[in-house]
Amino acid sequence: MNLQPYLEFATSLAYQAGKITLRYFNTGVQTELKENNDPVTIADREAEAFVRAEIERVYPGHAIVGEEYGEVANGHSFRWIIDPIDGTISFIRGVPLYGVLIGLEIEGVVRVGAAYFPALDEMLYAADSAGCWWNGRRARVSAVSSLSDACIVTSDFQHLSAKMNNAVHRFEREKALLRTWGDAYGYLLVATGRAEVALDPRLDVYDCGPYPAIFQEAGGFFGSWNGEAGHTHGEGIACNAAIKPKVMELMRGF
Repeated sequence: MNLQPYLEFATSLAYQAGKITLRYFNTGVQTELKENNDPVTIADREAEAFVRAEIERVYPGHAIVGEEYGEVANGHSFRWIIDPIDGTISFIRGVPLYGVLIGLEIEGVVRVGAAYFPALDEMLYAADSAGCWWNGRRARVSAVSSLSDACIVTSDFQHLSAKMNNAVHRFEREKALLRTWGDAYGYLLVATGRAEVALDPRLDVYDCGPYPAIFQEAGGFFGSWNGEAGHTHGEGIACNAAIKPKVMELMRGF
């Protein structure tokens, strides 16, 4: 299957949706709380509405699942996965590390992905057998194999520790560098070799739609904390291939 048209479409969607979010970035946009107490803004809703409309126009009948408007056409072998703003809290506070995430799942496997960071103008994108690319340059994970030389990123160490007792201390004992360069940007850092591990204790499918394709093509791993690949586990870990065995060993028993 030629995935290039889907990849070009996904990157175009992410870019255009990102430009919509920039209209509201650092403007004091009003924030609402959803039923699960997660924040949402008009920027989230407008960006996702745009992406959905474009998918329905170009690929009518394809399934779509997104953070703000749920799922349609469930059961189609092609499913688009949308997060219009991953890192809404960062967006609301004027922090430029938020991203627009677009993934295309074909028969249950994510084979195309794009992550765009509008405030930084960084695009990370990949498709099966087409490589992973970062603003036109080939993107690869690092070759770091020692936790003492590794940078571990997460969105929130408080929630990380709540799910994984003593997690932070375990990484500290290995002398790893711990930073909260989180949300979508943490995964970009790992995919481009600037960090070695990204951890999230809670991920919905739309929070990680593009990552399986991105990390496969960047030479890394994306999946669950017990080492199972994929985007449907409700949690996430991304890392380079060299350090994965040590990370899995460290996390065993959580």
